[in-house]
Amino acid sequence: MEAGIPVGGCCPKGRLAEDGPVPERYTLTELTSASYPARTEKNVKDSDGTLVLNIGKLTGGTKKTVEFADKHGKPCLVVQLDQPWQPDTVASWIQQRAIKVLNVAGPRESKCPGLHDQALDFLRRLLQLEQCQQSMETITP
Repeated sequence: MEAGIPVGGCCPKGRLAEDGPVPERYTLTELTSASYPARTEKNVKDSDGTLVLNIGKLTGGTKKTVEFADKHGKPCLVVQLDQPWQPDTVASWIQQRAIKVLNVAGPRESKCPGLHDQALDFLRRLLQLEQCQQSMETITP
């Protein structure tokens, strides 16, 4: 939203999130199911590609996100934030695959303390790049 790119996608029934209901400022479609996997799969299917921001081994819902991308033949890039990654490399990946709707995924903060701030910093740097701004229309959290 900071970068002027609309945020969309789906959330579980009740706008469930780990830290309480997802605030209304995020224009998400509430599913009829409270299932996190159902939300994850729908967001993968409805996007043009998925960017996973992670630290360490892929587990739980984050691993499932990558599996859903593979199942539906969707591009998926896993960025290990504890390794050297340049946002321009990710912007090129987005542009080369003509990704207009990007699904951004990763583990919960409670499962990976400190990830939120690192992911936010990475996304801010990524979305400042002109080639990224020209490519994307929507981000799905």
